[in-house]
Amino acid sequence: MSDKIRDLDITALLPQRPPFVMVDRLTWYDPLKSVTEFTVREENLFCRDGIMEEAGLIENIAQTCAAKTGYRDTTEPERDGIVKIGFIGMIKRMDIYRNPRVGERLTTTVEIREEVFNSTLVDTKVEIGRELIAVCEMKIYLTAKAPG
Repeated sequence: MSDKIRDLDITALLPQRPPFVMVDRLTWYDPLKSVTEFTVREENLFCRDGIMEEAGLIENIAQTCAAKTGYRDTTEPERDGIVKIGFIGMIKRMDIYRNPRVGERLTTTVEIREEVFNSTLVDTKVEIGRELIAVCEMKIYLTAKAPG
């Protein structure tokens, strides 16, 4: 992980704001792949009885996509420097092998399969250490800039 990425405030890359932020840091970026980390906390909106619900995993994946797009749009010279709002358009073949527990660190990877205009199709995986806990195919649609 480069110092340039490690030192970024994740909220500078996301349209979401606390308490709805589901990634702690972007750890890898290239044009086709991004990786984030997130530690599950008791106060998380999607935690019940020490376990993160499925909706939290889905939002973590979507925000990994958002962090990738936000990084691209704010660092690449040919981009406009504006963080966009994205919406989940489709989730396909989602397999959740287990839900994460409070204190566990998620490593979420998204890899672009296809980008057409404002639509991006990605393959995703969520791991805790070397344990694969979730995979899916997700389509994200981007709209205008984020508020604020």
